[in-house]
Amino acid sequence: MLAPSGQQFHISSGDYAAVVTESGGALRALTHRGRPLLDGFEEDRTASGGRGQLLMPWPNRIRDGRYRFEGDSQQLALSEPSRHNASHGLVRWAAWSLVAHRPDHVTLGYRLMSQTGYPWTLDVEVGYALGADGLTVTQTATNRSDTVAPYASGAHPYLLAGAGPVDGWTVEVPAEVRMLTDAERLLPTGTEDVDGTPYDLRTPRELGDLVLNHAYGRLQRGEDGRATARLRAPEGTGVELWVDGRHQWLMLYTADDVPATARHSLAVEPMTAPPDAFNSGLDLVRLAPGERVSASWGVRSTD
Repeated sequence: MLAPSGQQFHISSGDYAAVVTESGGALRALTHRGRPLLDGFEEDRTASGGRGQLLMPWPNRIRDGRYRFEGDSQQLALSEPSRHNASHGLVRWAAWSLVAHRPDHVTLGYRLMSQTGYPWTLDVEVGYALGADGLTVTQTATNRSDTVAPYASGAHPYLLAGAGPVDGWTVEVPAEVRMLTDAERLLPTGTEDVDGTPYDLRTPRELGDLVLNHAYGRLQRGEDGRATARLRAPEGTGVELWVDGRHQWLMLYTADDVPATARHSLAVEPMTAPPDAFNSGLDLVRLAPGERVSASWGVRSTD
């Protein structure tokens, strides 16, 4: 019998081990010395809540699934019908093909064909590599069409600092602004500086009962150009997620609207563009014919 998420690709290096799935090229599991760093999903289950999935060629939501690009109007299928949005791209449930597999690395690829609402063909690829510094994920897209394509990427890992709930975890996110959204459809209404608000996570603080379902931007970066979110549990275990300069946003989500998994883990989602970027154009890549673009992020233990 084939697992619901298809073929399973196991990789390991030193104290780290991970499992990537054929379905969506998703990251199903990541451990350090046997401790889970991700709140993933079991082999006999389908990914729920976007767990470990790749969000390409856009992350988050597009209002009404409708946008205008290069003078043409496009209408996507509403993959989030309850909120009348197109959500999280077009590759989450596709069967990705194996490109390369070594003990510490796996690369998968998928050809996203031109279709209603997205009339461009992209070759997308993801590489997962384990090393002494944990996991590095590289997402790549190449435009195989003869016209410019709108493009952004993201991913949906749920991080585990230790035993939940997240309320007792210390959280640090080096972001100066958060995106405001409406309560019903979770679509952007503006941004605000986090300074002086309960959403300022630039200094490590206990999360408490703070409810998060917000995109954070204007990321502060180190000399290496990376921005790093840090989570730590009271027992001393911890996990970090870093993003490269292509990623301008981090989506933080405590899943309070999903009772079965609420506040068990914290989704920290790397995004190269914010919600509804196909309409706002904010941080959206205009991918020229034949052009290739890559973005990298990673997860490591701080135990």
